[in-house]
Amino acid sequence: MRTSRLIAVMAVAGAMAMTGCGGGDRGAAVSGPQSQGAAVRAFDIHAVGRAQVKDGGTLRWGINQYPTQWNLNHVDGNLAYVKSVVDALLPSPFRSDEKAVISANPDYLVDGKVTARDPKQVVTLTLNPKARWSDGKPVTWRDYEAQWKAMNGKNTDFRVSSTTGYQDIASVARGKGDYEVVITFKNDFGDWQSLFAPLYPKATNDTAATFNNAWLNKIPVSAGPFRFKAFDQTAKTITLVRDPAWWGEPAKLDQIIFRAMESDSLVGAFSNGEIDTFDIGPSAPDYARAKATQGAVVRQAAGPDFRHITMNGESAILSDVNVRRALATAINRQAIAQSDLQGLDWPITLLGNHFFMNTQEGYQDNAGALGSYDPERAKAALDAAGWKLSGQTRAKGGKEMNLRFVMPSGLQLTKSEGELVQNMLIQLGVKVTLQAVPADDYFTKYIIPGNYDLTSFSYVGTPYPVSSGYGIYANATTDAKGVRQWNANLGRIGSPEIDLAMQRATAELDVAKAREATNQADKLIWDAVNVLPLYQRPQNVAVKATLANLGARGFYDLRYQDIGFTG
Repeated sequence: MRTSRLIAVMAVAGAMAMTGCGGGDRGAAVSGPQSQGAAVRAFDIHAVGRAQVKDGGTLRWGINQYPTQWNLNHVDGNLAYVKSVVDALLPSPFRSDEKAVISANPDYLVDGKVTARDPKQVVTLTLNPKARWSDGKPVTWRDYEAQWKAMNGKNTDFRVSSTTGYQDIASVARGKGDYEVVITFKNDFGDWQSLFAPLYPKATNDTAATFNNAWLNKIPVSAGPFRFKAFDQTAKTITLVRDPAWWGEPAKLDQIIFRAMESDSLVGAFSNGEIDTFDIGPSAPDYARAKATQGAVVRQAAGPDFRHITMNGESAILSDVNVRRALATAINRQAIAQSDLQGLDWPITLLGNHFFMNTQEGYQDNAGALGSYDPERAKAALDAAGWKLSGQTRAKGGKEMNLRFVMPSGLQLTKSEGELVQNMLIQLGVKVTLQAVPADDYFTKYIIPGNYDLTSFSYVGTPYPVSSGYGIYANATTDAKGVRQWNANLGRIGSPEIDLAMQRATAELDVAKAREATNQADKLIWDAVNVLPLYQRPQNVAVKATLANLGARGFYDLRYQDIGFTG
């Protein structure tokens, strides 16, 4: 497939969203089947040639989480800001342009193509022999082999975010030399270019212990235009510096300092000149304040990112699919979208698909009755499920229907969404208790372990629809101790039927047939009510006006070596 996909990279509401105002350097406009005639930018990064970018300088990049797990392939490291950091440090064999057209990344790959289809799909990668890890070791086929073995699901002690694609590989072997990788698939996999991005070194993937722990509060090795310099736990900063051993075009910046703070503090730090960029997300007050900041612009683009409400299928109340379906029709998605998007210069259009965004080819609204606000139907469904009104609140078997909506502290958007859901559901006799938790703990201590009933955040996409999104909806596996592992499926709801439908979509090499199969999978996910999509999220990014080659990127993969200042 060569259209866009969602990956299991998560962003708290204010994270990884991007904003834009006018300018001729923002890329092509795109529109889609449900865009209500509105044209939005494919990307908006103030793209300029390297000759126009100054040498030197420090980029201060504001973020709203301070991650501890830096292995992006680990379930706890599968976060948007981990990706923002490691994209400057680690290899990715392929890259996407703003139209989601995929090509070889010449810094790491000389050539990559399907070299056989019968009897099995075979992909051959010719690596750039100049590529080196920061410990001096070359990047070879053995790094690819080790990552496949870690990620293919055979050893469940590896706490991987997703096995998608890797589980379809039969072997990864040495070709004509150490710099040729021959990948033989046991099942066809259309999104093969999505694999090994990012690539971690063999030492990371050799054992479950190193996979799970070697990048915990550490970034031990790199192979990019920047290298890791330091963590500052007190200031909550991560500092990267230009790597003089980098074999490609040298980084323009001297260093990048990522600084973590509460979401509601980011716009103040930006307006005061303490940081040079941050992801606004769908926050109208922050959007207005950032636009009004002297010497700054807000860049905006359409991306494969979407806002949603997730229900925990392993919570005592929500384990009943009929209850989840009732709540889906009791939540007024249109009201939430209007509240979130008002003042953002963005079309208010509901999203009816878990894989394709409104502006993408292949999109169709598969929500059906579950996407329609119908509180009377919801009341009848809850009655039928045995949850009867007892005074002002529903109860069953003596237990009150009280759902815990967990949200990161300091994030007004999620708080507003929680309050809206709370007000909607109490009208049905469903109590919702709002629980604010520290932002740094939100995913690792609450959402990933399933310590919640309801929550809302954003999923950030890539140029491949199903293969990365697969992990978000895939059924649980069982580890060596017999414990169910949901990996990137934070809703903890899945089925063999959903898995099979997604497998058909990822195995289809014909684009039209792949889109059809993807929509069949989407209908099953809607019926199960795991993730309740709200809307395609605008990428809104506040940047210093002189900052080049960074902003609302859409599908475009940033070239960190080109980021810098023009004045």
